[in-house]
Amino acid sequence: MEQMLSKWQPAVLSLFRFITGLLLFQYGVAKILKFPPESRFVNVELMTRYGAAGLLELVLGALLIFGLFTRPVAFILSGEMAFAYFLGHFPKGFLPILNDGSLAIALCFSCLYLATAGGGPISLDVLLRKKS
Repeated sequence: MEQMLSKWQPAVLSLFRFITGLLLFQYGVAKILKFPPESRFVNVELMTRYGAAGLLELVLGALLIFGLFTRPVAFILSGEMAFAYFLGHFPKGFLPILNDGSLAIALCFSCLYLATAGGGPISLDVLLRKKS
């Protein structure tokens, strides 16, 4: 069983990177492009910390989807999610289940993992490395 699952690890890493990027990208689209209309993000302005977060999620989330500059992008996004948790969620209460911070924590550590593991074999990083 372990051997069978191990052979899929590289491809699943690429899938994990893609889904993580997609999750972050959707928040960027909602905050910056206002789509889909989400009541939490209707009044987000670009020159606020929420606007800056949205811009990071939009641009860096897209890079993560395609696996371009995966390690530095994931490292920056990991830090952004840590800030999101400690500035936006932690003041509402100690436990993540009570302060709605579970997703921010999960994305923080998902991105931290991608910063160390890379984007996997199905990424623009690998394609560009092969060309050079």
